[in-house]
Amino acid sequence: MTIIEFAKIAGVSKSTASRYFNNGYVSPEACEKIKLALEKTGFQPHKQAQSMRTRKTNLIGVIVPKISTETAPRIVEGISDELSIHGYNILIANTGLSIEKEIEYLKIFNNNQVDGIIFMATKFTDEHLKVMEGVKVPIVVVGQNIKQYPSVYNDDYNASRDVVKYIISKGHKDIGFIGVYEEDISVGLERKRGYMDELRENNIEIKEELIKIGNFETDSGYKLTEKLMNQQEKPSAIFAVTDNIAAGALKYLSENNYRIPEDVAIIGMGDSRISEFIAPKLTTIHYHYKTSGIEAAGMMLELLNEGVSSSKNIARAQKLPYRLVERNSI
Repeated sequence: MTIIEFAKIAGVSKSTASRYFNNGYVSPEACEKIKLALEKTGFQPHKQAQSMRTRKTNLIGVIVPKISTETAPRIVEGISDELSIHGYNILIANTGLSIEKEIEYLKIFNNNQVDGIIFMATKFTDEHLKVMEGVKVPIVVVGQNIKQYPSVYNDDYNASRDVVKYIISKGHKDIGFIGVYEEDISVGLERKRGYMDELRENNIEIKEELIKIGNFETDSGYKLTEKLMNQQEKPSAIFAVTDNIAAGALKYLSENNYRIPEDVAIIGMGDSRISEFIAPKLTTIHYHYKTSGIEAAGMMLELLNEGVSSSKNIARAQKLPYRLVERNSI
């Protein structure tokens, strides 16, 4: 008798029967059905087939782009809190913003019997997707909406539009933008797209000289603000796509005797701890990073309970809310 035949007799799905024999979660009602069917049939799963999933480790691999940022630990905390309730532990792989390391860790986790992978990435290349397609455990993506995989992400586009709308409401039209590379779909592309679309909506000219693109470092915010303020076309307000970048911008302005917000207003995104401790306190967008970790872990648990061997082409997406936090910088 095969497990498929046994499942039919028990009146449960094949995946439910498989989870039962591999110590996965099964509802009390399904457990009772399986026990009755076992008494009736004396069924024993084939040991070799069973061993393919009895190597269940109760470990989830978590790939993070840079553990030293504030965002990643908040997401990881949410993941860990949710998974620990259900008896899972996590293994953290810190890639240091290296695409090569991200791909390497995907392969390592696939070969070392974690039960699933939660993947925070800034970029998704064809190479990422090629490697992910060969991964034989569920993958949940955090921070980007990758349509081929279950994803938990922020509403970066509309949050960015609300930032620009708020700046305009304060009387500004010359709004500088400090962003990051557009290969990062969420922070680089979507936040820039929101900035430009909101300017168009308000019939404000998009001036390329007011748009500067760098990286996620504070130093990048400092140097790009220097460029903005040393050109003929100067902004009266600066929209930085992260609080870290905004802190660098604020540092340059303060060191060069610009009054904030009287001479130049500034706003960030992320509501990191630094936003409350710099002077003036930073107006920003609050994202629910810990919640995103909790949601990603919950999505992973659902996949594991369903007994899926790969989450490719499972179209589940959770877009999280945000809110504007008004402080003193604009």
